[in-house]
Amino acid sequence: MVIKVYIASSSGSTAIKKQQQDVLGFLEANKIEFEEKDIAANEENRKWMRENVPEDSRPASGNPLPPRLFNDSRYLGDYDAFFEARENNAVYAFLGLTAPPGSKVGEHL
Repeated sequence: MVIKVYIASSSGSTAIKKQQQDVLGFLEANKIEFEEKDIAANEENRKWMRENVPEDSRPASGNPLPPRLFNDSRYLGDYDAFFEARENNAVYAFLGLTAPPGSKVGEHL
């Protein structure tokens, strides 16, 4: 299982940049393995992300914006879903991973 985080390296939005940094920083700090997929530098990544975000998770108009998280090809959610899981100490359950022993970021989902 590979956690994939779709980001835009050249986003003009400071909010998107902060959200991306927040997700990546959390994963790095907790030693959760992930792949960073840049949709700004790679057209295949952009196309794949847009095609694999479920219809009910898309914005009313326009395309889905990063950051978006997947476990292999299973869609997990956007920044808001990640943030909510983190606030509820349920990040490992959100990501579909087993929490390490003694982790307080447990399985509360």
